[in-house]
Amino acid sequence: MEFFKIKQDIPFMRHALVFNVISLVTFLLAVFFLATRGLNFGVDFTGGTVMEVNYPQAADLHKIRTTLETAGYKDVTVQNFGTSRDVLIRLPAKTVVGTGGDTNGARLSEAVMQSLQQDVPQVELRRTEFVGPQVGQELVEGGGLALIVVCFGIVVYLWLRFEWKFGLAAIIANMHDVVIILGFFAFFQWDFSLTVLAAVLAILGYSVNESVVVFDRIRENFRKLRGLDTPQIIDNAITSTMSRTIITHGA
Repeated sequence: MEFFKIKQDIPFMRHALVFNVISLVTFLLAVFFLATRGLNFGVDFTGGTVMEVNYPQAADLHKIRTTLETAGYKDVTVQNFGTSRDVLIRLPAKTVVGTGGDTNGARLSEAVMQSLQQDVPQVELRRTEFVGPQVGQELVEGGGLALIVVCFGIVVYLWLRFEWKFGLAAIIANMHDVVIILGFFAFFQWDFSLTVLAAVLAILGYSVNESVVVFDRIRENFRKLRGLDTPQIIDNAITSTMSRTIITHGA
């Protein structure tokens, strides 16, 4: 599928040094924030309580956060879930104060509901889930192992399909994408949950797919365009797949 076709090759390799410097600086900043701030792991990884509540009308998320913080629940994540009346509340176990250190899911949900019903008596509790710290630790280890296995599989696949140089280049480029995304999560301290981990793995998959397409075009160009030098061949490969690249990265 092509939205458009570029007739003249764009000289990407002419500006390769500038692009590499930008990528390197961005990558190093991401690594710095990951090392200094770290990821803000959500309830899925740290353990805690997840509650789904329903309001009779559109919920005021800011007011809900204020009510819970006043009641002593710190670092609570409040967001809409499905509709404007359904609200998902995440309470990390390590930051719950005001319950005497009690992390029992049932008691905690009752205490939270009492606080919410003081403002809106009609609010209803739909479900409650409690994730223990041990389960969270297993998810952290499992998620890290998944990333390592995927990266290793990428290198082996590209090594067998092309050459080891392509495999090495692909893993550097793809990890560059992943690390920068994780760096944003570390800098802004966004909640890192299992959903985000799945999205990161999906992005890694998209990046691999894009790398395979470009590498395949480069290999074809080396056979067909024998009069061109290597930078020109790479420029042609990137330009000819530009429409597909925009579709992929847009997705």
